[in-house]
Amino acid sequence: MTTAQGSSAQASSARGISAHGLTKRYGDKTVVSDLTFTVRPGTVTGFLGPNGAGKSTTMRMILGLDAPTRGHATVGDRAYAAHPAPLNEVGALLEARSIHPGRTAYHHLMALALTHGIPRSRVSHVLEVTGLAEVSRRRVKGFSLGMGQRLGIAAALLGDPDTVILDEPVNGLDPEGVLWIRNLLKSLAAEGRTVFVSSHLMSEMALTAEHLIIIGRGRLLADTTVDAFVRASGAGTVRVVTPEAGLLTELLAAPDVDVTSSAPGTLEVRGTDAEHIGRTAAAHGIPLFELTPQAASLEQAFMDLTRDSVEFAATTATTATTPAAHERTFMESA
Repeated sequence: MTTAQGSSAQASSARGISAHGLTKRYGDKTVVSDLTFTVRPGTVTGFLGPNGAGKSTTMRMILGLDAPTRGHATVGDRAYAAHPAPLNEVGALLEARSIHPGRTAYHHLMALALTHGIPRSRVSHVLEVTGLAEVSRRRVKGFSLGMGQRLGIAAALLGDPDTVILDEPVNGLDPEGVLWIRNLLKSLAAEGRTVFVSSHLMSEMALTAEHLIIIGRGRLLADTTVDAFVRASGAGTVRVVTPEAGLLTELLAAPDVDVTSSAPGTLEVRGTDAEHIGRTAAAHGIPLFELTPQAASLEQAFMDLTRDSVEFAATTATTATTPAAHERTFMESA
């Protein structure tokens, strides 16, 4: 479903987001440091970084909610504050719950429409797009976190904008809602719009984004496509099945090689390639039942890149949460 009537003509004018030397300091603490990047139209661009990396501050500076200490940002061809009708050109979701709890979803959106010269028909349209039509007359104070997220996205889409900026849009959504967001973002980009979205769910970004802007401790770490980033990370593993797992582990031991086992006779090897493993096994007469390179995941590539940029690093323990369990925990606690 498209988000607008006649959107192709409007979206064709989208010129992206540009940040030039963005820097933000609070006293002696530098939150964002000399960030320069471009978010192009027609592509879903993921904005990634550990907690405290400066993502929300960067988005706030792009939207004119925080003044940069140095540098500037433009949306289209001008600063956000200079747009004559911002909601018609830029739709943003930074804090979904910043809505008067006594208002209904319908009246919240209608108030935005009337004060920004947006046709009333857009209210009904975005309520349908976000799946809120049936609850549009309920007061927002009774909304779940996921419903609040949908309402925030409805507000962001209300003016049929060329540019959409969303901070953690899947927060609180169930699996159906996450799939809906994924398809929505892709459809917006397919219409030629600029789509800039932050998320902590790496598996979802791998399925949704084409380009990545990654920051750590306020600095730019990567500006690249998802495919190129994963390929260049060198974070892939090689799965090995052998009856001599213990001996092979000893033979592969090296400072940069990490060998783990998920089951008896099965090894996951990182830091070397399948050719080296195969030659080592052959030289020592070790039979191999499987020798399979595994593609690196976006999550692993991201973790490797940002390891030194994590604000609060936890030590590994036997009770450590697996990546899949971490995502379940995030969804349940959000």
